[in-house]
Amino acid sequence: MTRTPWWNNSGKVSYTNMEHMAQEGMNSGRPTTYYPSFLNYAEGIYLGYKFYETAAAEGLIDYDKTVQFPFGHGLSYTTFTQEMSDLSVSNGEISFDVTVTNTGSAAGKDVVEVFYNPPYTNGGIEKASANLIDYGKTGLLEPGKSEKLSFTIKAEDMASFDELGEGCYVLEQGDYIISVNANSHKVLDSRTYRQDSTVVYGEGNARNSDKAAAVSRFDDLRNGVTYLSRKDGFANYDVATAAPADLEMSAENMANYHLNENFDYATYLNASDTMPATGAKNGLTLADFRDAAYDDLRWEQLLDQLTVSDMLTMISLAGYQTPGAESVGKVTTYDFDGPAAINNNFTGAGSIGMPIATVIACTWSPELATRYGEIMGKTSVEMNAAGWYAPGVNLHRTPFGGRNYEYYSEDGVLSGLTASYAIRGAAKHGVYAYIKHFALYDFNGKMVCVWTGEQAMRENYLKPFELGVKFGNVEAVMVSWSFLGTRWAGEDSRLMNDVLRDEWGFRGMALTDFFRNNGHGFMNAYAALANGVDAMLATYGEGPNRPADYASPSASTVKYMRNACKNIMYTVVHSWMYDGRSQSTDGDGWKTMVYVLDAVAIAALAAVEVLVIKRSRKIKDK
Repeated sequence: MTRTPWWNNSGKVSYTNMEHMAQEGMNSGRPTTYYPSFLNYAEGIYLGYKFYETAAAEGLIDYDKTVQFPFGHGLSYTTFTQEMSDLSVSNGEISFDVTVTNTGSAAGKDVVEVFYNPPYTNGGIEKASANLIDYGKTGLLEPGKSEKLSFTIKAEDMASFDELGEGCYVLEQGDYIISVNANSHKVLDSRTYRQDSTVVYGEGNARNSDKAAAVSRFDDLRNGVTYLSRKDGFANYDVATAAPADLEMSAENMANYHLNENFDYATYLNASDTMPATGAKNGLTLADFRDAAYDDLRWEQLLDQLTVSDMLTMISLAGYQTPGAESVGKVTTYDFDGPAAINNNFTGAGSIGMPIATVIACTWSPELATRYGEIMGKTSVEMNAAGWYAPGVNLHRTPFGGRNYEYYSEDGVLSGLTASYAIRGAAKHGVYAYIKHFALYDFNGKMVCVWTGEQAMRENYLKPFELGVKFGNVEAVMVSWSFLGTRWAGEDSRLMNDVLRDEWGFRGMALTDFFRNNGHGFMNAYAALANGVDAMLATYGEGPNRPADYASPSASTVKYMRNACKNIMYTVVHSWMYDGRSQSTDGDGWKTMVYVLDAVAIAALAAVEVLVIKRSRKIKDK
């Protein structure tokens, strides 16, 4: 294990010259000091099986001595054969059938795993020799019986992100081997797709699945780190996978690094902004927008009706709910947590438990993943929730990931497709899922600067979110605690707006992760609202979950809140709360209850927290 690419870069490392920016808080009921730290994704695109398969192809490792259980490995009580038809190519789509036959003596199901191996030029764009692109599963087959599964994949989905060259996705000329596998290593049958010419998906030539071209936006995240390269048979392996030698944050990065305590709240104020209309009497209600498109011009009239008070409440107190707004007839909706069960954190009520996400992914079954989502959706409705804080789609970068149990796998495609089936299943019952944690999130780390190449970011870590938007039609996203370089993810407009909304076409709401009373020292509403985050997962009435100028908001602040409220309401109006089953605003009783309980509990907890931290300091001093 110590020879894996991630071993020396598997845990956060504290910056030795940033101790003065430490933040104190509580973790699992204990006083904890959080220090600015970092994590290098030094393995680049070669995550999990993509490294081992490629390393074997390059002669770096002896595969049979190194790998015991290949990615996609499974057992059965019977045996199968899989045979591919010839490829049919039309308008950039590649179609083929796979005939699966039970050749054993017991009934069983089989998984068809579709991989591709792209053409690679030594020293060119980084490419793994095995890449999952789709999968399917048969029904129950009796001995001797067969089933035909049909697949259609897009040639553009085999393009690689050329971060050091064209700065966009590139589908290089050459032969692409498309195969059906028993696992990432064992090929059962294959066909060759010939790409006659290189296609560059830059500005003006976006992939068909993108609303805008996916171009380089995160060059700064490389940060001078040496990333693992396939060039010359992984010649830089020892250097790239070594433990970090420089533990100091550079002067340039320090100049761009900030927490709430030194954040300039005027950063995103625009003097040229004009105050939007508020409190208008246009006679509209949110229910009128059940079938309205996102760009329907009537939204502006509805938003004009919002009062500043309603907007402030909607964006700042979105912890386990989206608050009601009398000015537009918006009902209060409830959001409950749990990838494996639906839990009401206030009443303690919880549903029956389901298998964890990793187990769902191990079934390789679109049918079961969809059924799982349907169950979670139906349960949410029965518990009066419209939003589901799941599914989690961050990757199993290492076996030590603190939340691996609620993430699906090490592969972005398997994770993204499995999550999408679950999202679609929940949506059948009018429940919107919050795909999480967006993005580059390994564990419950706070103030962790993640450094990575953009190719790895897009091809691995953003891939499941991309599929969740494009294939799962997800309408809600939960933002991680991660820092993309020197900025919290929620303050990175490149991530929240350029990629999520402009490139992928996401329409819906983005919510922070749990806020606490102090935003964990680095989250604040103003930085969030100005950069594409719509709501704060907070139940506290005071703190950085409200814009700094909330008492007398500027035109910029009102403009940001107005846009955020549109995204929240666009998501909510598509839920079961607006399909005729619930059309009242009686949920405001929940809000009142939360306010009362918060006022009492928070005061008590704050006092206890201060005492615990003081006592901890005294013990430390002694």
